[in-house]
Amino acid sequence: MTKNSVLKGVFLVGIGASSYGMLATFVKIAYSEGFTTPEVTVSQLVIGIIAMLIVNAFQKAKKGKEVVKASAKNIFHLVAAGTSIGFTSVFYYMTLHYVPVSIAIILLMQTVWMGVVFEMFLEKKKPSLQKILSAIIVLTGTVFATNLIKSSNTLNWMGIFFGLLSAASFTATMITANRVALGISSSQRSLYMLIGGFFVVLSFAFLTQTTPFNFDVFLKWGIVLAFFGTIIPPLLFNIGFPLTGIGLGSIVSALELPVSVLMAYFILNEKVNGTQWFGIMLIILAIIIMNINFNRFFKQ
Repeated sequence: MTKNSVLKGVFLVGIGASSYGMLATFVKIAYSEGFTTPEVTVSQLVIGIIAMLIVNAFQKAKKGKEVVKASAKNIFHLVAAGTSIGFTSVFYYMTLHYVPVSIAIILLMQTVWMGVVFEMFLEKKKPSLQKILSAIIVLTGTVFATNLIKSSNTLNWMGIFFGLLSAASFTATMITANRVALGISSSQRSLYMLIGGFFVVLSFAFLTQTTPFNFDVFLKWGIVLAFFGTIIPPLLFNIGFPLTGIGLGSIVSALELPVSVLMAYFILNEKVNGTQWFGIMLIILAIIIMNINFNRFFKQ
C-alpha cells in the first residue's frame, strides 16, 4: 500500500465521517420548520433506497463485471440486520427533541464501550486491557462532555434514554454489517439493510404520526439527509477503509464527533464550554487507543 493510497483513504473516510457529523444539525433545523421525526426518517430512507437501487443497477450494467446476486437467505438476513439502522435513526432523531446536538452525538459515541460488551458476549472471551481502558476513558469523557456533574438536574433524562438506545442499535448495526452476507457486493448489502430499516421507520410513522404526512420533507430535507447520511458515507467508507485499514480508518472516522459539535456551535449557536471540549477530546483519545496496534511499537 503506497503512502498516496493511505492518504487518499484517510481523505475519503474523513469526508464520510464529516458527512455523518452534519446530520444532527440538519435534523434540528428540520424540526424547527415543523417537520416530525417520522417525516424526517421516512424521507431519508426512501431516498436512500432509491439511490442504492440506482447504484446497483449501474453495477449490473457494467460490461465485463460479474455481480454475485444475493440469495433469498442473504436477503432475509440483511433485511433483519438492517432493522437496527431504522431503530438507530428513530432513537437518535428522537434524542434531538430533548437534548442539544453536542449531547446527542456524545451519547451516540457510547458505541465504543458498548461494542466491547457486545463483542465479549458474542465471542465469549474477555476484552483486552486496551479495550477496557478505552471503555473507561469513554465513560469518563462522557461525564465531562455532557457536563453531567454540573448539570445533572437540568439534563433531560428522556434524551439520555433515547440517546443510549440509539448507541445500542448503532452498535448492533456495526456488528451485523461486518458479519452478515459478506460474499455479495457492498451496494447490495446496503440496499437490503436500508429496506430493513425502512420497515422500522414506516411502522414508527404509522404508530406516532398524528398529523397528515407532509411530503414537502422529501425535497426539502429528505434529499439532504439521505445524501449526507445514507449515500455518501457508506460509499466513501467502502472505498476508504480498504486503503487505510480498520485501525486508522476508525481513528479518522472519529471526526464525526467534533464536526457534529462544531456544526451545532456555528449554525445552531449551541454553547459548548471548556469542560465539554475536554470530554470530547477524551472520547477521541479512547477511540485512538482502541485502534492502535501497540505490539507493533514494542517490537521495534
